[in-house]
Amino acid sequence: MNDIARSVSVDFDRIVKAFGPVQVLHGVSFSLEPGKVYGLLGENGAGKSTLMKILAGYESITEGELRVNGKPQAFTSSRDAEALGIVLIHQEFNLAEDLNVAENIFLGHEKKKGWLLDDASMERDAAAALAQVGLRIDPRTKVRRLIVAEKQLVEIAKAVARQARLLIMDEPTATLTPGETERLFRLIAQLRSEGVTIVYISHKLDEVERITDEVIVMRDGRFVTRAATESVTRHQMANLMVGRELSDLYPPRDAVVLATAPAMRVRDFSVPGWAQQVSFEVRPGEILGFAGLVGAGRTELFEGLLGLRPSAGEVEILGKPAQLKSPRDAARHGFTYLSEDRKGKGLHVHLGLRQNLTLMALERYARPWLKPEAERGALAEAVKDYGIRTGDLDARASSLSGGNQQKLALAKVLQPQPKVVVLDEPTRGVDVGAKRDIYFLVQRLAREGLAVIVVSSELMELIGLCHRVAVMRAGRLVATLDAEHLTEEELIAHATGTAATAASGATHVPA
Repeated sequence: MNDIARSVSVDFDRIVKAFGPVQVLHGVSFSLEPGKVYGLLGENGAGKSTLMKILAGYESITEGELRVNGKPQAFTSSRDAEALGIVLIHQEFNLAEDLNVAENIFLGHEKKKGWLLDDASMERDAAAALAQVGLRIDPRTKVRRLIVAEKQLVEIAKAVARQARLLIMDEPTATLTPGETERLFRLIAQLRSEGVTIVYISHKLDEVERITDEVIVMRDGRFVTRAATESVTRHQMANLMVGRELSDLYPPRDAVVLATAPAMRVRDFSVPGWAQQVSFEVRPGEILGFAGLVGAGRTELFEGLLGLRPSAGEVEILGKPAQLKSPRDAARHGFTYLSEDRKGKGLHVHLGLRQNLTLMALERYARPWLKPEAERGALAEAVKDYGIRTGDLDARASSLSGGNQQKLALAKVLQPQPKVVVLDEPTRGVDVGAKRDIYFLVQRLAREGLAVIVVSSELMELIGLCHRVAVMRAGRLVATLDAEHLTEEELIAHATGTAATAASGATHVPA
């Protein structure tokens, strides 16, 4: 980075962006000074990502002017922006699954020795970039073999390797463990001290409060305000984002009838390499949380229960033994699962809304042949019931904001009318307003008698929403805590293996 001046200033001057007849940015104006960390806040659909894609060369301006270091710029591609040191780390991964990590880090920027690629040099420099973000893997590892959190760190390492002078991070910690998040924050502090400008887009307001110098708020495609971070409380940030007073983020917790027979009982269930001898049960009307660090085996446990991974153990649903060999088989038994990977496994984003909604319940809409009008009626009902914001029932799922995609995915897994539903990271990458909507939807499901299991890396989400939280560590369920005894410290202690003694209200399972 010695050959590049380590500072970038940016001016957005009356920026307008329209996609056809739909205008998504309305005369946005503000500036970014060198060497500061900015928190860019707003609900999904506020225009944050579109504006940053303009800055990074992925989108063009319809009207207005973008100036970098005082000079007007009209980027035609991300390469133009990168030439000035502007790099965007995408919220949705921009990696080639069949290439290895080093090849991804240098994709489009390959190092050569004569006419040949200099693989040794790229692998060495990739290893250095990975070390900066705290990821210790062989740079020759194929990306498709990485878990979601590792892919996120590769994206960050890619930006570091490209010597960014202005770095845009879109939800960078959505899949990271607390330890990985801490390493990222140290890296941000180091880059800031070197004069790098950082735009930090996140719905985790505690992180914004902690690491940013200023917050900039957008709403409905417009600039709302900016302020020194220390002068704005988290509550005020949330209110500015949604444009109204936002209180009672979590719904009141209803009591669970303990005498009720479990809706699902799991005994000594194992997924080779991921989960060992896990036992738990969940009752109708109960919200059961699953906590643990990345790699603890939570997602893999439920993929095993769905029949997606080799597994062994006993499963009962509504008191009857269930041999689940596939997600379709599980759905027939009343058990469904919402994947943490919304765009990769939860939805077919290039299909329409109704095709996505009815995919898991086609038998209801395709006997003896497909009935589009019945599908359309189901979609109209789901849009109303789940608060899915769309102006066109015939739109593709890709046209929805992240929060509305998540609501569509939730409606989809509920189409088979399950008795037990697992929601894996249900609010990942979702703004605070949509989070509240989803929390109240989860409560509604429990009130309707469903047993709901929530897998989440956000500890406050589990504490605010769940009746009990099961904690996994290294593939084993090590403790289950009642709501009255839930604290972040207690959950972290069990997840990391540092809990000294059993807390009152905690059921411990030998590790």
